[in-house]
Amino acid sequence: MGSPVSDSPASPGALKARVAASLDAPMAPLVRAYATKLAEAAGAQAVLFYGSNLRTGELEGVLDFYVLLPGPRESGIWPRVSYHEWEHDGQVLRAKVATMHLATFHAAASGDLLDTTIWARFVQPCALAWVRDEAARAGVIDAIAAAIVTATRLAVALGPQTGVAEDFWRALFRATYKAEFRVEKPGREDTILAANRAHFDGLLSVALEAANIPCTRVGAQLAPLMKGGERNRIRRWWSRRRRLGKPYNLARLVRATATFDGAARYAAWKVERHTGVAVAVTPWREKHPLLAAPGVLWRVWRERRKQQA
Repeated sequence: MGSPVSDSPASPGALKARVAASLDAPMAPLVRAYATKLAEAAGAQAVLFYGSNLRTGELEGVLDFYVLLPGPRESGIWPRVSYHEWEHDGQVLRAKVATMHLATFHAAASGDLLDTTIWARFVQPCALAWVRDEAARAGVIDAIAAAIVTATRLAVALGPQTGVAEDFWRALFRATYKAEFRVEKPGREDTILAANRAHFDGLLSVALEAANIPCTRVGAQLAPLMKGGERNRIRRWWSRRRRLGKPYNLARLVRATATFDGAARYAAWKVERHTGVAVAVTPWREKHPLLAAPGVLWRVWRERRKQQA
């Protein structure tokens, strides 16, 4: 089944202008330097920076990047995930990096693929930390705008007939969290909206215009005028992705156990950060992180018992 994006003409100008401005969000010079380092090593077209560190401006924890490559759409399961550490002037910066082709990213953002993670993630804030040229920048803007339109169409199809903008975004995030193979605390959607209030302020109205969905407004109350046939089509589109969401995400997790570059170093850092127990990253643990996990957990349990004694 195809994308929920309508075949009728849209008015994407205002949305793309808004996306272009948001991609220029300020970030620490070291984040840009790290993105440049990752981009040059991968031969990338662009690097997106997102997550809580974008909002706070802090360098602690793990920085989140999407490295977007040139070339045609990938086959199989993507993105490839890796963990990196970079020591700069005595400071260790850590990064979790998802790598995929820009063409695949755009197709997923447009809702053409079974994936639900790209458009649900990138309707939220992100910034362009590095870009090869203006053509690549235009491609990223197109993809992010497509992600917002895809998310908006589903938000309207699943949301109330009339409500404030947050009601539609809540319906979207609740649905996508349930479809993925992960556990989120109740109210996670409210946390996202509260933390990114400026980003979402006015976004739905602009996205409705780009999606060619008429809307009436009374004060803060919005009433998108989506035809019943279109609403049902999008719900059918979503139903298939909802059914396949957990199996697809589970397949990604299984694949990641074998392909997550730096998984042992990432796990060791997480363990020490949360428990205070240092875990040595041996060559065997680096090569077999899944097999090493029981032994690491046993050691952490013993060390914690000693600390509590």
